[in-house]
Formats: sequence, C-alpha cells, structure tokens
Amino acid sequence: MTAPLPTSLYFDFNATSPVLPQAAEAALHTMLSAYGNPSSSHASGRQAKALLDAVRQRARAVLNVPQGELIFVSGATEGIQTAVLSALCAVRARRDAGLPTGRCLVYGATEHKAVPQSLAHWNQLLGLGLELRALPVDASGQHDLATLRAWLPDTALLCTMAANNETGVVSDLDAIEQALNDHGSPALWLVDGVQALGKVDLKLAQRRIDYVPFSGHKLHAPKGIGLLYVRAGAPYTPLIAGGGQEGGRRSGTENMPGVAALGAVLSALQQGDTFCSLRTLRGYREQIRACLEVNFPGVVFNAPLAQSLPTTLNFSVPGPVGSALTAWLDAAGLQVSAGSACSAAQAQPSFVLQAMGCADWQARSSVRLSLSLCTQPEQVAALCDRLRDCARQLALSAEAAGAASAAVLDAEALADLWARQPETCLVDVRDADEHHACEAVARWGRPVVSWPLPEVLGGRAPAAGVPEGVPLVLFCRSGQRSAQAWQALRARGHAAVWQLAGGVQAHPQLVALAI
Repeated sequence: MTAPLPTSLYFDFNATSPVLPQAAEAALHTMLSAYGNPSSSHASGRQAKALLDAVRQRARAVLNVPQGELIFVSGATEGIQTAVLSALCAVRARRDAGLPTGRCLVYGATEHKAVPQSLAHWNQLLGLGLELRALPVDASGQHDLATLRAWLPDTALLCTMAANNETGVVSDLDAIEQALNDHGSPALWLVDGVQALGKVDLKLAQRRIDYVPFSGHKLHAPKGIGLLYVRAGAPYTPLIAGGGQEGGRRSGTENMPGVAALGAVLSALQQGDTFCSLRTLRGYREQIRACLEVNFPGVVFNAPLAQSLPTTLNFSVPGPVGSALTAWLDAAGLQVSAGSACSAAQAQPSFVLQAMGCADWQARSSVRLSLSLCTQPEQVAALCDRLRDCARQLALSAEAAGAASAAVLDAEALADLWARQPETCLVDVRDADEHHACEAVARWGRPVVSWPLPEVLGGRAPAAGVPEGVPLVLFCRSGQRSAQAWQALRARGHAAVWQLAGGVQAHPQLVALAI
C-alpha cells in the first residue's frame, strides 16, 4: 500500500534533502556502537579507522579517482575555503620566489556566493591585492569562453560550477579545460561539485581540475559532512591545523557518524537500486513542465532543459500571477525556492538570472522546483494537482482584483471607517515573527490580530479571535501581501474587507516600529 502523501510537499532538494533511512541507521549505529576515535590504537579506534578508510575508498570508486586526495570536511563551504586558501598560498609562494603568476582571480558570474566571498576574504587576509573578475555567462547560463580565453594570461585561479544550484545549468567543463590547455595556462582550477554528485560524471581522472568540494546534505546525507577532492600534485594548505587528522590535511576528530552516513549514500549510488535513474528524473521534469505550460499561460523556463540537471526546473510567470505565485504555492503546501527575497519590502531579483540577461520580471518572480533522486511518481502527480489548483485560485483572485482600488484605505479613510464601524478589526498578514517584532498591537492603539498570508490564501480558518462578519482591514509592510490576501477573501465571498494603502511603511504615524 502506498503511504499517504504529506500535507506539505517538499520540492526544494537543491537546498537540502532528508537523510536517507539507511544513512540515518548507519549514523546511529556509529554513535551508539562504533563510537571509537580513528586516531586511537585500541580495538574501537581500529574499527573506526577501518570505517573511515572504507568510506574513502567507496568515494574513490563513485568519483572514479584512483589518484589524488579525498579529504573529509564539514561541507562545501569549508571545502571551498580550503581550496581557495591552498591556491592563493601557492600564488603567494610563486610571487615571493620571483616566479610569474597571474594577477586576477576569475569566477563564474553565476557561482554560489561562497566562492567570490571566499576569494575576496583570503585575497585580503593574505595581502595579495589580486583582481577579482566575474566571468560572464550567456543567455543559456554557459560561461563566455571568448572572455575566458582573453583573461587566461592574467588568471591565477579559475572557479567554475559543475552545475548551477539555481537553474540547474550544467557547465561545459570540456570546453573550459580546452581553453586552459590551448593557452598553456598554469592557472589552478576549482570546480564546485555540490549539485553534481550522483548526477554528472565529472571525469576527474581525465580532467585537470585541481579542487572539487562536495556536500553530503544535498544528497541525503546529514548536514555537517562533505568531501574535498584535491588532484595529485595540486598545492595544498590546511585550513585547520591541530591534531594532524586526515593525514595532516584537516585536523580535528573526524565526524564519524557523518562519515558513516555519507558512506551509506555512496553505497546506494554504487548499487543503483535506491535512487531514480536520470532518465526517470527527466520524465518527471517533463511532466511538470507540461503541467506548467498548460496551467500558467506565458510561463518562461529560465534555462534550457537540455543543458540542465534533470532534477531542476526554474521558471517565471509574467504579470500579477507571477508576483503572487510564490505565496499561493506556499499556501498549497508546496515547499519550493523563490528566486527573490519575498519577505523583503523590496524583492531582490535573482543575481543568477540577471547574469544570464533575463528580463527584470523573470529575475524577480522566478521559482525553482528541484527534485530528489528519491522522488516518487505519486509525489510528482500530487505536485501537478496542486499546481493546477493554484492556477485556478489565482484566476479567481484575478477576477476579484478589478474592484481592488475601491478597497484601499489611506489614513483618513481608515479613521472614517473606524468612526462608522468601531468593531473593525485590523489584520496583519505578515509572517507571525514580523507581526510580533513590530509590537503592532500596542502601537496601533487598537486590537490587531495576526493572520499570515499563506493561511489566508489556503483558506485555513478565519483569523483567531475575529467574530464572523466583522469588517477587516488588512495590512502588511508594503501593501503587496495585503492586496493578495484581499483578493483571496473577496474571491471567497467576504464583502467587508479593505486594505491599508502602501502598508505600514507608508504610515509611520500609525505604527512607529514598522520594519
């Protein structure tokens, strides 16, 4: 019998993933029964050391890297920091020895922020004064090879992603390597492999890539465990010194429960009977793509699917529907990633889509759906059902929007409404934490109830403590969320509903701590 689907469906696996049951079991066993320190010489220590070595060998087999180092780290951020520090220390040593070295650090314009921020951090701390350059990408998210070739004579370190976390675009690593080789460039090469594990063959044994960080929690291992691949002969400087663990390359007692869990995930990749095939995942993605095209007219897919991971679908919907879509998806119990900071007074566009030259509305309203290697067909069917329901609800909401302007109150109109109907209730549709941080009840001088927008859109009960039929005035920070809530309530037949013009940020005389 198929287990019932949860109320909330999670489709944000590029951000993180639940721990694989066998990985959780391996971690628990290690914590309770195989808890030895691999640096200890007694039986428990030898048992732990054997586990450490076995998982490292399993990683070698999965990644097909008979040579080079595989170092257990806490995750991709530590791996990136270690790789950048190692490369820049090598650059400094060459400079100190009077040897030629590049004067710039090049990173892809769509890289995860951990990369350019790490470059800037260590460049400053080491006093190198190197120039940071963002390598442009084209409309498909691929690196601009012509610019790369022009910059290579000055490049000391090149940083590119294997696959982008936001769009899923898979980089053309062969073309990048060809450019490096054609120019005889001595530049070191860091490739972010976080989204690639289990999905992209990095061909590390054949390519000249120097450093590749991986993160366990992106592929059903716990948070706090990862790997750093270092090519044989690539310069290396430990980020963490101390007890000399990991052959002196990463000190600190190893995270043995995390290592054991990662080992279970790697074993599942080897055996091939736990995770979906890439072909199956492409079928799921095509099913979702077709559902979006049918139900959201004008939908735009922000990256070419043929060049993207089969687990990632990044799209935008034009017009008012697109700007309201994320809130409706949240209300429908779909946990996805928005391409903008939706809780901010001014939504921030996706820097990745901006770098690809997408229109501003695309960059501001983008949505990322990301699948897991464990995604099941019934989950995809449920996702499509909820997408169709969101489309219907948005259509009803749009029909009610025509009368919206008449329901927008400024301070004078609000005071008049209170005078005529003193029972009018103020409803804060921001998230509950924003409501409490603002001390709205005390500052307005009248009762204010909290009814977050997702609950309004989802039809989950009226605001607590509000009698049926009482007039409602909705507000948020800027007026955007209150407009969505107003449309939803009007679409469900609520007549006595208004919204505060411009939100509380436009009325400092009414609420002193609006932030």
